[in-house]
Amino acid sequence: MLLEIKVNHFAIIDQLHLQFKDGLNILSGETGSGKSVLLKSLGLLMGGKASSDTVRTGSAQAIVEGSFDLKTRADVKSRLIDMGIDVEDDRLVVRRLISADEKSKIYLNGSLSTLQNLREIVAPLIEVTGQSVPLIEMTGQHENRHLMSKSYHLDLLDQYVGTLEKRQVFETKYNHMQSLLAEIQTLQGQSQTLNQRLDYLEYQRKEITDLDLSPGEDMEIEQKVKKLKNSARLIQFVETAENILDGDEGSVLERMKTVLKKGQDLSSVDPVLFSKLSLLEQAQNLVGETLFELGQYLKSIDVDPSELEQMETRLSDLRKIQKKFGPTVDDILKSLIEIEIEISNLQKSEQTLEANKKEVEVLKKDLSKMADDLHLRRSKGVKLLIDSVNAELEELNMKGVTFQIKIEKLTELSSSGFSDVEFLSQTSPKDPARPLSKFASGGELSRILLSLKRVVGSSQYPRTYLFDEVDTGVSGPTAEKVGKKLKSIAKGQQVICVTHLPQVAAFGDSHFLIQKNQKKDRVQMEVLDLDFNARVDEIARLISGEKITKTSKAHAHELLKSCE
Repeated sequence: MLLEIKVNHFAIIDQLHLQFKDGLNILSGETGSGKSVLLKSLGLLMGGKASSDTVRTGSAQAIVEGSFDLKTRADVKSRLIDMGIDVEDDRLVVRRLISADEKSKIYLNGSLSTLQNLREIVAPLIEVTGQSVPLIEMTGQHENRHLMSKSYHLDLLDQYVGTLEKRQVFETKYNHMQSLLAEIQTLQGQSQTLNQRLDYLEYQRKEITDLDLSPGEDMEIEQKVKKLKNSARLIQFVETAENILDGDEGSVLERMKTVLKKGQDLSSVDPVLFSKLSLLEQAQNLVGETLFELGQYLKSIDVDPSELEQMETRLSDLRKIQKKFGPTVDDILKSLIEIEIEISNLQKSEQTLEANKKEVEVLKKDLSKMADDLHLRRSKGVKLLIDSVNAELEELNMKGVTFQIKIEKLTELSSSGFSDVEFLSQTSPKDPARPLSKFASGGELSRILLSLKRVVGSSQYPRTYLFDEVDTGVSGPTAEKVGKKLKSIAKGQQVICVTHLPQVAAFGDSHFLIQKNQKKDRVQMEVLDLDFNARVDEIARLISGEKITKTSKAHAHELLKSCE
């Protein structure tokens, strides 16, 4: 619902603050009072193009700001959040800044936005099964983008025949099928590349697996090769060590034994002396153990030239593969795991391709049956909808104009099924029915929408309907019927109606008078929120013209009371 609109320095408006209410809001005023200017400012809130020509003379910029209540519009809140726009207190504030230098800006809840985003939020072009319902729907002398959209025609028909839920189920399956088809196309396009990649990966896997690697094997082989290459030096060292410790005359062990023997001989003189040699005795034992270990180590040095050659060959093979897959065997084994995972995924893609093809075939059959059922239900409901709308139009004094619906079965599935639906109007039995988008006038569009909303009802999301020229060519009892229909549509949502008819104005829940005043050397527009007595005067003016009489006031009072 549109809560309020503020306009500054726009056309003939200096400053304007208008607070709309629930239900039916009536706008009236003399010809030339500025109603079209107010409608243009409302059009800017819907995403209308801004022009520097509309900036009031002498001002640097014009500002149009509108506040919407989103309590019942979870769909709009969700779209705003998806756009990264904060939503607080269930409000949307649209702010348009129009500069005299051709530059303009758009803000949604304080966030700089684009004209396209504004249109998508407030007045999206297409309403598809309740997924993109406008906040304001405008008809009349301004372009009505919704009623002239074939997708909207289908929405209204589905709403009327009760197939919206079936269509949503259909659309979900259809979108799933489209995603599968896109995946199939991608997989088929990549088929040759994938096969080449698979062959390459399998070759790499064989390169690694043929080596039968073990973790840390490269470090182990390097150590063994190093040991075998230096075996002569190692043997020489062991032999030298053995000679020094226990081989040559005057060896370490021999001298240690001499010292210990002399110390033992003197123990009878002083027992303390020999106790001081206990560490040397331990050292003698350690040297003996060392000699044993060196002897064992010497036996382990088995120099086999063929083994060394094999190890060097193995090490050379490892060096080659390390250049491709990593500096160590552990890195190579990690690469092998990654290669096997990719091979598995590529092999699965072939299975996925076949599975997708089978699923698409099943979906096509299922969707065709669902689309046939939808088309049949729509076709059956078309005549009843045409008759019901034309009955409403007849009451609205649409003489000679009849409402028609063209429904054709498509040969190819679309997201809505097989049906192509378009609303038409026929001005006389002799003339062919023509699309609303090309031949219907503003007044005709308004009354056709009014009739459709009476017959079809509103969608799950309430909105603001803005009717202009709905009373063109209407008077007397027909005008009263227009008022009643507007009143019924306004239940649970909001209607803003520009009217010249007292019978229509009397049904308003709120009434605003638009007037133009001459102040000093410039014209200024203002809007007054009328109380009951002021409404009586304004409706009396609508009845009798500029000269308000007692009779017209009495008639106005009676009209208001009868419409309460």
